[in-house]
Amino acid sequence: MSTMESGLLRKHASDAGGLRAARTGPHGHSATARTAHSMSASALRKKSDASLVRKVPFAPLRPLLANLQEVFLGTKLAVLFPAVPLAIAARYAHFGQVWVFALSLLGLIPLAERVSFLTEQIAIYTGPTVGGLLNATCGNATELIIALFALMQGKIEVVKCSLLGSVLSNLLLVLGTSLFCGGIVNLGVDQPYDRKQADVNTGLLILGVLCQSLPLMLRYAVGAGEHSVAADTTGLDLSRACSIVMLLAYVAYLFFQLKTHTQLFEPQDIDEDGEDQEEAVIGFGSGLFWLAFKTVLIAILSEFVVGTIEPTSQSWGLSVSFISIILLPIVGNAAEHAGAIIFALKNKLDITLGVALGSATQISMFVVPLSVIVAWIAGIQMDLDFKLIETGSLFVSVIVTSFTLQDGTSHYLKGILLLLCYIVIGACFFVTRQPSSHANGNGAGLAVPTGTLNAQVA
Repeated sequence: MSTMESGLLRKHASDAGGLRAARTGPHGHSATARTAHSMSASALRKKSDASLVRKVPFAPLRPLLANLQEVFLGTKLAVLFPAVPLAIAARYAHFGQVWVFALSLLGLIPLAERVSFLTEQIAIYTGPTVGGLLNATCGNATELIIALFALMQGKIEVVKCSLLGSVLSNLLLVLGTSLFCGGIVNLGVDQPYDRKQADVNTGLLILGVLCQSLPLMLRYAVGAGEHSVAADTTGLDLSRACSIVMLLAYVAYLFFQLKTHTQLFEPQDIDEDGEDQEEAVIGFGSGLFWLAFKTVLIAILSEFVVGTIEPTSQSWGLSVSFISIILLPIVGNAAEHAGAIIFALKNKLDITLGVALGSATQISMFVVPLSVIVAWIAGIQMDLDFKLIETGSLFVSVIVTSFTLQDGTSHYLKGILLLLCYIVIGACFFVTRQPSSHANGNGAGLAVPTGTLNAQVA
């Protein structure tokens, strides 16, 4: 057994103790059971070496150093942290926009994992409801912040493509890679999973696809003369109404997950061994401070990514849509995705499905409609019309995933099918190019009055 495998197994045993500790909390009160999302991120964490801190001669400095060690070095991705200051330095030293883009993407990887860690630490103190809400809002903080920065800069196309890419990445790339790797490693072994959680998530995803398809179908129906609308802004109004419905459905999903049916969303296959129970490693106040600090860093790097995506597109010869749909989601969720694959290798598919489907549901039913509502408040015309290829790809991906997961067992061929779907979708966006007016993303051609769109369709 390799050193990495041994470390992962020891960490998984530590996670089991963390689950038991999280249910009682560090002071004996009821806290929260760990979710599949937080457990996936924990697969890349490592236990800090306290002996280094104890060697510091100045005793009052030891608690601060121990805190910094947990926050910055308690992950296998700590090697990527230098990319954060390098990205900031490259930005203000005018080193090159492509370098700023690449370094910012690399810096977002460990920051996203640390936000998940800090959210889990805070959840131990706050209890199951607040902890669940934190996971529900901070679980995809990177995508949300990138979307909001792109929205404020009027780059509607980047917003739509990055969010669409996050859903496609979770449903096809992450789930496909996990099922394939898990099937290969566990050949000849039964690979069951609980269908109930998968059914809930796929149902919500189908509702999300319907809400995103209606503005597109309305535009084409009016353009073909099959229907007429009361006003030029009907498509935009429909998108906003659908966004409200999607947010209401997500609130109902949270109530279902956190209150009435919590047993469906708790990982069931934890190794209940004799490991010591793991309590919170940082204090509540410290966790809040570092969560705010890491979020600010993510916001800074997200602004760099959004501001340099078009120069990078020109330099690399790739379309903005391809970078937004394929590259941004892969890098932004690398830590979480790696954790999902690790648990699939251990034949713990409930955790893997919880990560992939849970993240896709959160993006589709929370981040997407929230972006439309925020744009509405800010006076920006963003709708749910993701255009034909994008919406069609999303629809097929949800249907394929739903059919793949319907029997409650897995094998490597299912993973291959999902991966091949992702490859052909990526190839499609690789060869497509947006018109310059759309690529610039000022929002004028994306949520324009329906009458204008009718003329374009005609």
